[in-house]
Amino acid sequence: MRLLARAGTLAVVVGVAAILAACTLATIGCANQRRAPGPSQSVTADEAFLDSLAERTFRFFWETTDSTTGLSPDRWPTKSFVSVGAMGFALTAYPIGAEREWIPREAAARRTRTTLAYMLAAKQDTARVGSTGYKGFFYHFLHPGNGQRFETVELSTQDTAMLMAGTLFCQSYFDRATPDETAIRDLAEALYTRVDWKWASIRPPTISLGWTPEGGHLAWDYRGYNETMILYLLALGSPTHPVDDGAWAAYTAHYKWGSFEGQEHLGFAPLFGHQYSQVWVDYAGIRDSSMRAHGSDYFENSKRATIAQRAYAIRNPSGFKGYGENVWGLTACDGPLDTTMTLDGRQRRFQTYNARGASFTDVIDDGTLAPTAVGGSIPFLPGETIATLRHMRDTYGEPLYGQYGFVDAFNPTFDAPVRVQHGHVVPGVGWFDTDYLGIDQGPILAMIENYRSGLVWKTMRKNAHLVRGLKRAGFTGGWLDSTGVGR
Repeated sequence: MRLLARAGTLAVVVGVAAILAACTLATIGCANQRRAPGPSQSVTADEAFLDSLAERTFRFFWETTDSTTGLSPDRWPTKSFVSVGAMGFALTAYPIGAEREWIPREAAARRTRTTLAYMLAAKQDTARVGSTGYKGFFYHFLHPGNGQRFETVELSTQDTAMLMAGTLFCQSYFDRATPDETAIRDLAEALYTRVDWKWASIRPPTISLGWTPEGGHLAWDYRGYNETMILYLLALGSPTHPVDDGAWAAYTAHYKWGSFEGQEHLGFAPLFGHQYSQVWVDYAGIRDSSMRAHGSDYFENSKRATIAQRAYAIRNPSGFKGYGENVWGLTACDGPLDTTMTLDGRQRRFQTYNARGASFTDVIDDGTLAPTAVGGSIPFLPGETIATLRHMRDTYGEPLYGQYGFVDAFNPTFDAPVRVQHGHVVPGVGWFDTDYLGIDQGPILAMIENYRSGLVWKTMRKNAHLVRGLKRAGFTGGWLDSTGVGR
């Protein structure tokens, strides 16, 4: 799962879940059908809104990342460590900014080259302090000043995979014969081929969550449906240190299928698990053996999970304030406070950072909603998600929508006049975060672009490493059968 070794006042969320779900699903429609605008109030107004949201979200990465190193903060404006996963989303953002002409292509290429060169040159060894990674992997969090391991965090396989996904996207996007773009392709190849995925498969064929110099490999492996599909695909696609052929079958062997809010699907409660891998991989129309057996694909599965979460909010079994057809979205995000208190006549347990979600697997809900849960699902359910985001902006205004788009989270139920860990309480309105988180900003920007132009998906179809990984995992059909890449 999403490994969140957040220090200080942030909760540490470490774990593995063999998470779950879905039953027989109907074959989905074609790619242009899934990307068609939904029934929203005005296409023109929707486009203007998406323009604003996407550019503001892009500016988060462009303006908060250190231009001399490419190191991106975990969050802003709160002073924080660097997040390697956020760097993967930042690398994904730079070509989007160039395509939308928010920055010159040359500037995007320079920033990308700087980032890749810095990470390739950073020290890799087994020292407890003073290094950035080992065996081609990187520590989950880094010091912003020197790029070295932050405190005692783990070497993160999943966060490295997200960094590599952004790296490979840049490798395929920057295809011109300029010095910067040529260097980007070479640096990306060196970074990716250096990662020793097989070393991380300490209990083959599955992959460990990570490693520390103090204790070695962590005792858990990633299994079952979650955000680590991209990890396994990149580990299978490596031309130098791939994991065993049976890795994908071992990963999917822990799938469980079920129904939630009338939607049969492969379940994972927080929506980020349905979004992260799909930032870089166009799963519509391509299937592995598991999806072939259920007449579906992972794009359709994420669509059904999104529909189910929205239906859960409309039903609102816990009576949280504000929930409805245009106010919903549970995923891993900040929260107001770790406390139990009585509000509106009910005793409620609130939390700070946590992986919130709703599925047949479990329900973790304290009334805290995250716009990234909605924004990262735009391609799956465009009409409803865009309407929801516009409603959130129009209803809550500046506390929720600001300089870099949507802040990380808000909770309309939590309106108690108490001191909170993050953000602030607006009396009678609720709690609002004041931070933006890189790993939550990233899916919003990338999935808006995938919905509008398919840029990331189309570009990654050309990357031989990803295509090789998909084919080794047993995916067939759709665009994958017609590509000559990765053979």
